[in-house]
Amino acid sequence: MRRLYIKQKIFSIAGKFTVKDQDEKDVFYVEGSWMKIPKTFSIMNKEMNEVALITKKTFSFLPTFFVETEGQELVTIKKQFTFFKSNYSIDAVGIEVTGNWWDMNFDVLQNGEVIGTVDKHWFTWGDSYQIQIMKEEMETLIVALVIAIDCAKADQAAASSAATM
Repeated sequence: MRRLYIKQKIFSIAGKFTVKDQDEKDVFYVEGSWMKIPKTFSIMNKEMNEVALITKKTFSFLPTFFVETEGQELVTIKKQFTFFKSNYSIDAVGIEVTGNWWDMNFDVLQNGEVIGTVDKHWFTWGDSYQIQIMKEEMETLIVALVIAIDCAKADQAAASSAATM
């Protein structure tokens, strides 16, 4: 089992941050697009090669994100229409997320087997997450899922605060 940590910088305009291991060594570099349509997040390994790309679908009624690894679209995350509580669906072969998405505490399952867990750390500057990886070959996909779900939540919070002004 491997542990990874994501700490996003709260004042980073471009959305640049790193994913570190339990020894505080950089494992992935994440760079978000700024003022670019469609909005994207590029996930790069230590050698700065892109290993995953998250793209927000433009012109969709509800937020939709596509996750690609190795040039293949593997996962689609869609916000579902609900009145009271946020709900997202994941379209991927055998991949499922269970738990509390809103508080960012959930398990990632593949064909019913837990392959990763995500826990949000509260009372920190910026968003901080601890990810436990049980199936290391799924590490990049699990990190991409966390970033995509976090982005969907951030977009929803921004839309909600704009609506109340």
